Amino acid sequence: MKLLLVSSSPRRKEILSMVGISFRVLKSSVEEEILSSPVETAMKNAEKKVLSVKDNQQKEEIALAADTIVILDNKILGKPKDKIEAINFLKRLSGRWHTVITGFSLRFPDGRLISSFEESKVKFKRLSSSEIEWYVSTGEPLDKAGAYGIQGIGALFVEKIEGDFFNVMGLPINRIYDILSLELI
Repeated sequence: MKLLLVSSSPRRKEILSMVGISFRVLKSSVEEEILSSPVETAMKNAEKKVLSVKDNQQKEEIALAADTIVILDNKILGKPKDKIEAINFLKRLSGRWHTVITGFSLRFPDGRLISSFEESKVKFKRLSSSEIEWYVSTGEPLDKAGAYGIQGIGALFVEKIEGDFFNVMGLPINRIYDILSLELI
């Protein structure tokens, strides 16, 4: 199996490398959009990404794209626009549970498309203003959904997790592996 990862995320590359899956990378220029529900948003964005590179997908490759979103109070917290928005996101997450959904889409060489999602719950510890300001000053929150990275400095603030850690990191590799295993038998 050859995998085509449609992503610019270093975290997704890291997860695939960690489990020994070889892949090549193509970036998608698709604009992500917010739709009627968080699950629909994540899955449709992943589908749009994987379909955007179909002309560059080699005949033996399975293309994979994903979209990770953070939900708090039924609102999607995307990547913050700036430091002020990152601070606001982290203040809202402080001491609370939130949901992380990663939608993913696999496009097989025969054109079949399988899309699904994984959902995890994350509880942040209560954060002081100085912790939030320090964390934002590191720059880490600025390119991440919900303004934190569980695989980096943001791990300091995660009190509990229910569900798949790698989903929170951006790629539910266990679920993807299960689908690939069934499809490639």
